[in-house]
Amino acid sequence: MTDIEMTRIPAGAVALHDARRKTRRTVRLEAFDIGVYPVTQEQFAEVLGVPAQHPRRPASDLSWLRAVRFCNAASEWEGLDPAYSFDGEVVTWHVDSDGFRLPTEAEWEHACRAGSAAPQYGPLNEIAWTAADGVTSPQNVGGKLPNLHGLFDTLGNVWEWCWDLLDPARYDEYRVFRGGGYADDAWSVRASVRRGGAPRMHHEDVGMRLARGGFDAVDAAQGWSAVVDAERAVDDGPSPSGWTPRGR
Repeated sequence: MTDIEMTRIPAGAVALHDARRKTRRTVRLEAFDIGVYPVTQEQFAEVLGVPAQHPRRPASDLSWLRAVRFCNAASEWEGLDPAYSFDGEVVTWHVDSDGFRLPTEAEWEHACRAGSAAPQYGPLNEIAWTAADGVTSPQNVGGKLPNLHGLFDTLGNVWEWCWDLLDPARYDEYRVFRGGGYADDAWSVRASVRRGGAPRMHHEDVGMRLARGGFDAVDAAQGWSAVVDAERAVDDGPSPSGWTPRGR
């Protein structure tokens, strides 16, 4: 497989915002590894045996379920223990595994910001492919400037799937994607913006970036917890105007 270039992100903290509940929380993170670039079509093709029309463009138009299966396939290719197991479409993350996986959204935001408290880590026209560039498809990775961690395309080009649920009380099994894409305006291409989709959903502007790191825990790591997911699924907070919670 074409090398997946990773870099080490030091331990630190990141503040996450829940807009519906109007809450903020600070997540303290252990050090972890993350891809310098989004996964490319070339890498996806080599591992899964699919065509790559544009080898250096981000692999995109892939669902969350396909993304986590790619993580396991890449781990097996490299002789690593897979991070995920499957029961149908129910996915379990074995957080002690050091195989390839999706970042948690806390890891993703911490890596993206690279110490910046601003909405973007630099002038948007220099760091991200957005609607302002007038492009009509994802662009080759690495074409804009990196952040201070040396990561390319964390903002713009394609959104990137994360492990976490978006808002289980409102959106059930929807998973988070972060970062904005080539067709988005500046408002959406910010380090703090959260969007998501169903595990089978796929769009041309949604891709992925690999992470690695195992932790001495069960069902909880790096800002994510299965217990908290279950608590968040209970509709006990304020509801946006006109919103009918799931199950009603």
